[in-house]
Amino acid sequence: MALLFMFLPGLLLVAAVLPLWQMIAIKPLALNAVAGVNAAVVGMLAAALYDPVFTAGITSITDCVIAGVAFAGLKLLRLSLLYIVIWCVLASVLALVV
Repeated sequence: MALLFMFLPGLLLVAAVLPLWQMIAIKPLALNAVAGVNAAVVGMLAAALYDPVFTAGITSITDCVIAGVAFAGLKLLRLSLLYIVIWCVLASVLALVV
């Protein structure tokens, strides 16, 4: 019941605004505004990734190499996220031992 009442206001708001949004979405000005908001959100997410995650998580060149190899595995080799996580854990433990 709590879950229902937690999400109900958002669902009702979406249902109420949807017909209005369909009329507005065909206008170029509205589409440009949404594109601008999306760009701002991406910028804020990048800043949030950099400040707490990158500054606290990447503390040495070894961490940078591990993260770079993980990113390359994700983007270039299209490896499963499970393999990337296993790689990061094993590489970090090995870096601590050596």
